[in-house]
Amino acid sequence: MSIQSIISSTLAFFGSLSKRKLVSLIDVLRKQYVGLSKEFEELEKKNRKLEEENRRLKKKGFNEQVKQVNKKSNQPSSKQPEWEQKGVGNDGLDKKKGRGKAGRKGAGNTPKNKAITKHETVEVKKCDNCGTDLSEKVALPSTNTRIIDDIPSMPMKVEVIAVLLKKKYCTNCKRVTTPKTDLALPKADIGLNTTVHLVYLWISMCLPFTRITAYFNGIFSQVISTAGLCSHVIRVAQIMKPIYEEILEGVRNGSILHADETGWRVAGKNWWLWVFGNHESAIYTIDKSRGKDVVQRILGEFFNGVIIVDGWSAYLHLGCEQQSCMAHLLRKIRKLHLAFPKLRSVFSFYVKFRKILRDGERLQVQRNKIGGVVFDRRLKKLHQRLDYLLKWKNPNDVLSIIIKQTKRQRPRILTFVEHAGVPCHNNFGEYLIRIGVLKRKVSFGSKSKKGAEAYAILLSIYTTCKLRGIPFQTFMKQSLQHYIQTGKPMLIQEYSLRKKQFTLAA
Repeated sequence: MSIQSIISSTLAFFGSLSKRKLVSLIDVLRKQYVGLSKEFEELEKKNRKLEEENRRLKKKGFNEQVKQVNKKSNQPSSKQPEWEQKGVGNDGLDKKKGRGKAGRKGAGNTPKNKAITKHETVEVKKCDNCGTDLSEKVALPSTNTRIIDDIPSMPMKVEVIAVLLKKKYCTNCKRVTTPKTDLALPKADIGLNTTVHLVYLWISMCLPFTRITAYFNGIFSQVISTAGLCSHVIRVAQIMKPIYEEILEGVRNGSILHADETGWRVAGKNWWLWVFGNHESAIYTIDKSRGKDVVQRILGEFFNGVIIVDGWSAYLHLGCEQQSCMAHLLRKIRKLHLAFPKLRSVFSFYVKFRKILRDGERLQVQRNKIGGVVFDRRLKKLHQRLDYLLKWKNPNDVLSIIIKQTKRQRPRILTFVEHAGVPCHNNFGEYLIRIGVLKRKVSFGSKSKKGAEAYAILLSIYTTCKLRGIPFQTFMKQSLQHYIQTGKPMLIQEYSLRKKQFTLAA
């Protein structure tokens, strides 16, 4: 049917109606039109509200997803640099399976080269095959020898030592002199061996005092209360405080420094465990603050070296060269890529940013070989590449967050290239703080400020001894013996010098 026929039939229909009928029909149509118009406006309002609610929920879901990513990405990193893992988001997922190669043969039970301290003889009593009694038979000339390492049978008996102190009269100063024994600290009924073992269990093994008490009671039948252990450890820490000051001086005079902090509990309240260290010394402190005042108290206003940190703002008030931990930033980008896998721009940014860091590592190693002029030119080009990368055109919401966080750390991204031996990650700082994290998981922190201070002092000494290859228990015993005789503990430098002289003499 054509349009002309439709119009003509419509006019014919309206023409057949009376005037009154036509007016009433038009009035009905008008009312229907008004009703439909109002309904259309209400539907439009509902549609706008639903669209706004949809946008709000999407934004809320996006923000919640980003928050979850930030929580996971701020977990401590491993010792291996994060950028050495190939591919974005490669956190152990979708790894290639092996090709059926046989595993490496283990070392097995290596032969013992220690001096023999005890000999035991074992004879055959009966045949293993048929059970015949062989106790009266003469042993064959051929024998086998097994070398076994073992500890004394338990429970081991504790020595209760009565020390007779013979006094002497000095005719020169007219005074009676009483000798000092190096078997225990002055006015202490706990021997020096027990003291050193106690500190080792508390610091190295991260055991709480309740477990240490059970250990001494079960192994040595030695009954010591937890209160007695606590007060004794605090006393030992105060004696060793000069060594803590010696370590602190070594940290301040270092050229490269790693710093990190983690949560701690003191008397049920939130405090912070800090560590500042290098590959020779590590200083720990526990403070209720996580601000710049702790950094300034440990290092002062200025540090003549490079400090590697995780980007916490408290370190920005320290006057020195700083390098931010790129492992944290790269891990966060990978987590965001895992949360939003369809955003290919995040993948592209990650690969380009990682390439800049790898080129920076190669340039750092080649500095002496290529010369200063070439080095400066290539370093300038690296900075230009990084600046160009941060000027990404039309980034999505996720990439905008990444670029914003990267720009915040821009002055501290390529610092490591200009300084030999400086890494672009803070994995060593994470390694130093790890023992404190383990201790916190076991004992939940400290019960008093004095206990927290004692833990920080003894942990600093233990970690420094470990970094320098010094046996902690041997050093502690000799240092405390030196304190008994002279009133001052033996410093680490003095111990190392004596050990060197003894080695040369031997």
